Amino acid sequence: MTFHKEGYTSLAICVLFIFILNALVQFYLPEQVALKWFIYILSFLLFVIIVQFFRSPKFAITTDENTVLCPADGKVVVIEEADEPEFLKDRRIQLSVFMSPINVHVNRNPISGFVKYFKYHPGKYLVAWHPKSSTENERTTVVTENGNGVQVLFRQIAGALARRIVWYVQEGDVVEQGSQFGFIKFGSRVDLFLPLGTKILVDINQVVKGGRTVLAELPTSDTQPLAIATEAIEEPKVEAKKVVAPKTEETAPASAVEPDEVQELPARKPKLKAAKPSDNNTEEKPE
Repeated sequence: MTFHKEGYTSLAICVLFIFILNALVQFYLPEQVALKWFIYILSFLLFVIIVQFFRSPKFAITTDENTVLCPADGKVVVIEEADEPEFLKDRRIQLSVFMSPINVHVNRNPISGFVKYFKYHPGKYLVAWHPKSSTENERTTVVTENGNGVQVLFRQIAGALARRIVWYVQEGDVVEQGSQFGFIKFGSRVDLFLPLGTKILVDINQVVKGGRTVLAELPTSDTQPLAIATEAIEEPKVEAKKVVAPKTEETAPASAVEPDEVQELPARKPKLKAAKPSDNNTEEKPE
């Protein structure tokens, strides 16, 4: 367990505040034992809250190109299909993780790949579970494309208490699954937009761990082209059958020819034979 670098300033302010508060109580109210013990306990709790909030646990991360790791500690609050209008502009599976103030607030890359898009949006500070928090709150949007060409969009969303979002990635970066891409202070939410066909491995209200819980299995890019190729091949096959069908009728044996076709053939032959004698007769008359 280590202390995250984003908490250095907050910890320094907390220690300074505790020192001044205790010094004032000790200097001006030395005989107020009950009050002093209350201030001591309050100071200790404040210090513990700051330390636990900015803690950054160390653990082994298992990477897999076909899976999506949880980007943050918290609880799954949304699993539904939704439109993504900012970059992907199509239908996706939205999966949202809410982080309470007691959770670790380190944000980790859900997949490895190339950062194709990044944008910071200033905004409001609605509570993180508000339906419009995804589009109106302060937030960042990151789109990462993995080696299979699958794109995953994820957002850091500020909450009512969290008023500072920190990010460590920029457009064009190559990131590794499970590595830190940002930090949100004092309660927040992370939204993921996954391709349709993704296999979701968690449930609503499930407690998840950033960098350790596998949220989903991604479809590979090889699957979609194969499906398209199959459809493209099937259509010519149907057309080929339509073309071949007349050929089989023409080459069929006489016994298999329909009666109407048998009657037409003799009718054509006499006409040809009748035309030839008439030509011979006309040539003999001048002689």
